Amino acid sequence: MKLTETTLAGAFVIELDRIEDERGMFARTFCRREFTERGLVADVAQCNVSVNPRRHTLRGMHYQTAPHQETKLVRCSAGAVYDVIVDLRPGSPTYRQWYAHTLTAEAMTALYIPADFAHGFLSLTDGATVLYQMSAEYHAESARGLRWNDPSLGIEWPAEPRVLGARDANYPLLSESHHG
Repeated sequence: MKLTETTLAGAFVIELDRIEDERGMFARTFCRREFTERGLVADVAQCNVSVNPRRHTLRGMHYQTAPHQETKLVRCSAGAVYDVIVDLRPGSPTYRQWYAHTLTAEAMTALYIPADFAHGFLSLTDGATVLYQMSAEYHAESARGLRWNDPSLGIEWPAEPRVLGARDANYPLLSESHHG
């Protein structure tokens, strides 16, 4: 696996080392040892899948507060998504900055998202499917979110969402959250 740090401290794009032959392709998608050697969180407490039947479905921006912060490893297994993360760590040099990366099933890249980052995505295709590995289980009492179109963040989405859940639409602005 090739890990390339993004513009946000501690977040990485992960490219797979593909082994291809007449049978097709094989690649390791996760290795605890490699993550640990790089100082990354390698615990997996929960795995989820998100299937998005309609193009331009937006999910986010989600995160969990202490003591249930979660590191995420996300990848697109069908279609494509515009994946966005926001650094919510007050002491970080990239605090309140955002980064976006298009994840596709074809490219098979993944995004490593540190704890205390908000995460969301906009599906770019019908049937976009996202796989998540998280270092902590979901805890409703710690679940939080930020408004996807918060003007103080200035996230540049490639399209307006056509499908947006009520909870995601009504998350607070960053200035109204505990990070504001």
